Amino acid sequence: MICFPNAKINLGLQVVSKRADGYHNIETIFYPVPLCDALEIVLSETNETTFTQTGILVVGNPEDNLVMKTFRLLEKDFDLPKPAIYLRKQIPFGAGLGGGSADAAFMLKLLNGFAGLGLSVEQLEKYAGQLGADCPFFIQNRPVFAEGTGNIFTPVDISLQGYYVVLVKPDIHISTKEAYNGINPKQPASRLMEIIHLPVGEWKNYMVNDFEVRVFSRYPVIGEIKQTLYESGAIYASMSGSGSSVFGIFDNQEKISNFASKITDIGINKFMWKTFKIK
Repeated sequence: MICFPNAKINLGLQVVSKRADGYHNIETIFYPVPLCDALEIVLSETNETTFTQTGILVVGNPEDNLVMKTFRLLEKDFDLPKPAIYLRKQIPFGAGLGGGSADAAFMLKLLNGFAGLGLSVEQLEKYAGQLGADCPFFIQNRPVFAEGTGNIFTPVDISLQGYYVVLVKPDIHISTKEAYNGINPKQPASRLMEIIHLPVGEWKNYMVNDFEVRVFSRYPVIGEIKQTLYESGAIYASMSGSGSSVFGIFDNQEKISNFASKITDIGINKFMWKTFKIK
């Protein structure tokens, strides 16, 4: 069985307060985008669970990968068949795109079918919540307003269908801990649930990502990418999550060629950029 875990972008992100447990309460909108990993499981020929990862190199113990953590989590509660697991990584990490969380959530759904567990959406979301705050989002994989630590979801009636998204990931890794260092929580001047229903072209006047000020000061090239997206004709541009990826929303594919001609002038030696039409 095979599936294709997709990334998400954050439409706005506001850090509203610090919690007693040391974490922060946020408000953001998760929106799925079609940048995908590939995840496959088949019955192991050796009757041993194996994990093979290709694509973008992920350094570390395979048991620390969220895909394997997902398998071990379900293995505690169910007599699972021994799989050979294959992950081709295309969603960059340290990018604010939720790639690891997506892999975990899709692994849950894949194992549910592979082993015939019959878990409901609510049960899958409960398991996903044990793996990461935003993992449950990828179970239903639809736009939501997220609050709390990013784990409380309210469906949002918003569609970017027909728009083009340019996603840029420079060769910079930003950990969540680094992004939160020095952040000053505050109540937002405008509520995201109101802003999101404005025309997309007006979002740039009201919607913010609170991590940008701190990240742009430390990594100016990320701010330059956002500015270049606007100069190229994006109607809205933002860093996603805690970075380092930046996306721009375009209403016209021809404008994207302007960005293609300008991005090399920024002076980034290594970066990835892709264009998607939202369907």
